[in-house]
Amino acid sequence: MITIPLRILLVEDVKTDAELIIWHINKIVEFPHVKVVDDLEDFELALQSFVPDVVISDYNLPTSSGIEIFESARSTDDSIPFIFLTGTIEDEVLASNTFLAGASGFILKKHMDNLDAKLGPLLKQIVFNMVGRTEIREKVRQNKIAVNQIYNYLDNLNVDTEEQRENIIQIRKNIENIKSDAGKVKGRNKGASQGD
Repeated sequence: MITIPLRILLVEDVKTDAELIIWHINKIVEFPHVKVVDDLEDFELALQSFVPDVVISDYNLPTSSGIEIFESARSTDDSIPFIFLTGTIEDEVLASNTFLAGASGFILKKHMDNLDAKLGPLLKQIVFNMVGRTEIREKVRQNKIAVNQIYNYLDNLNVDTEEQRENIIQIRKNIENIKSDAGKVKGRNKGASQGD
């Protein structure tokens, strides 16, 4: 059993499936914090405020596709592990394409009876990759939430002059530059550790 707290963002539109998935997660993770959303808009809001350790998403949703959810996650944070869970796709080519796109896993809902056996190894690998970075991970999560709050504040700020508008644009550019620089450092550190 995974004993560290794990924040899981579950994208599932069928309530009974969501409940069953959470039941299986509770068999794998001692302290899961699961947030369930059922569309792209709520998913994007949850990415900003919840900042998950892993995303588990149905592939076919009424208002969007799993690929749209996946692309949204990647555009927000390309390091978030992402697992597809679906009942309608049994195409091995499509499954392999999701791995090529960067997904961490792909599970068919026909395996729901023993989902914990299929999902457990994927979550354990994610946790293994997180171990030793718990403190850093929490600081990064808090920083992401703070940046998102700043963006929301800027979006809701009433500006009266052109100078104020330009200052807000400059603040946004500075934040993006900081995020870009942090991503470059992360990429260099990742490359250096892989070369060891």
